[in-house]
Amino acid sequence: MGCCQSSFFKQPLDRKDHRHGRNHARPSNVLPAFSEFALSDLKSATNNFSSDHIVSDVTQKASNVVYKGHLHNWHWIAVKKFTTAAWPDPKQFANEAWGVGKLRHKRLAKLIGYCCEGNERLLVAEYMPNDPLAKHLFQWENRAIKWAMRLRVALYLAEALDYCRAEGHPLYHDLNADRVLFDENGDPRLSCFGLIKNSKDEVGMLENERNGSITPESVVFSFGTVLLDLLSGKHIPPNHALDMIRGKNIIPLMDSHLEGNFSAEEATVVSNLASQCLQYEHRERPSTKDLVATLAPLQNKPEIPSYVLLGIQS
Repeated sequence: MGCCQSSFFKQPLDRKDHRHGRNHARPSNVLPAFSEFALSDLKSATNNFSSDHIVSDVTQKASNVVYKGHLHNWHWIAVKKFTTAAWPDPKQFANEAWGVGKLRHKRLAKLIGYCCEGNERLLVAEYMPNDPLAKHLFQWENRAIKWAMRLRVALYLAEALDYCRAEGHPLYHDLNADRVLFDENGDPRLSCFGLIKNSKDEVGMLENERNGSITPESVVFSFGTVLLDLLSGKHIPPNHALDMIRGKNIIPLMDSHLEGNFSAEEATVVSNLASQCLQYEHRERPSTKDLVATLAPLQNKPEIPSYVLLGIQS
């Protein structure tokens, strides 16, 4: 049996009739409404959570694993499996999931359901097939991401965060290049999984916050570290990067694999924005709306599809 009914339901529902894979077939190109999933359906979709279906980097400190799965009469999904200790209260988990499940935006990889049968705590989202930003930046094999695509990633990520803030979800846990995904068209999307904390005790921040908690300002700090990744193509300590930016010496900061194919003026704007995001004092950091306003004018190739800039086939 699933969790007790969430307060996010608009009206009483027959949970059995609203679980995927039962009596309601959906076209493969239509995103299903947010629902509670049956554990049996998710086991079937992931071949009983086979290690062959793991798509997350299990070498990271995070103990939660993401699986690729396929639902009957629908397409691929991503299933995040939490440890039991992360969410001891099933009702709280259900309420968190329903809150995030209401979010629908073109810059967000959408949450489409959850499962909390017994000791299981699972989230179900759209599957993004073209690898996370971290792999494209740090493990690329053929060619580096074009400069115009890096600018697009920065803007789309800022737009996703600004939308979430406007919808009452300003906190994002462990924002980094692994949380930026690419859909079937190569468009960057923010993973919805970061909108739900990894555990009741998680801090999950690159920044050493004085009170140990995640705030909207600390999310902006993490956004600044992603900007550094986009500029440099590698992990650079924020303090080291800030020294170069303050010294107006950003060329050594730039990814050498770009081979000079970038605008120094645009790079200066992005690096200055990163510097603002990484300020020690919270009040000196820009808002998500400021991020969008700064990055939007830099988009100089909007007519080129993302899959072309990313170097993948549509």
